[in-house]
Amino acid sequence: MTKQVCWIAAAAVACVLSADAAFDARPVSISFWTQKEGSIDVAGLRLNVPRGRNDSVTGVDLGILGESTYMYGVQANLLGNLVRDRAAALQVSLYNDVDGMLTGVQVGGWNNARCGEGFQVGLLNLSDEFYGVQLGLINRAILFRGFQIGLINVIQGSDVPFMPFVNIGF
Repeated sequence: MTKQVCWIAAAAVACVLSADAAFDARPVSISFWTQKEGSIDVAGLRLNVPRGRNDSVTGVDLGILGESTYMYGVQANLLGNLVRDRAAALQVSLYNDVDGMLTGVQVGGWNNARCGEGFQVGLLNLSDEFYGVQLGLINRAILFRGFQIGLINVIQGSDVPFMPFVNIGF
């Protein structure tokens, strides 16, 4: 009986320790030129001097170049914000890229989202599928629902694929 209780206690401790490791997150991360910070997540503040890369960032991401798989919060980096999967964020940079789903706002020179909902404000706004508003010099989407406002507006999957100044996707 005592051996069974010891084994159950040991299994419970192992489960608790592995769960803690699975949800390992740093409140503050200061990244220098790193290739990858591993599976360490940041829940708080990440400073990229000049570049930071983590799997998941929740909170504020500041610096020169920020990369992550998931981003939830505010991402403001001088040269670029790169998210490989999902972002629910405000991205501000010269170049913003979400290779998966964006829910939020991109403000920058060049904004790119594979699929998105929200706003893109910049010189060049690109998306394969977007629901919301694109405001820029050049706006391009394949499937678009919302408003494009700019000099060149392209919705490739529309009956009217090009309109200067204002284009509406239904």
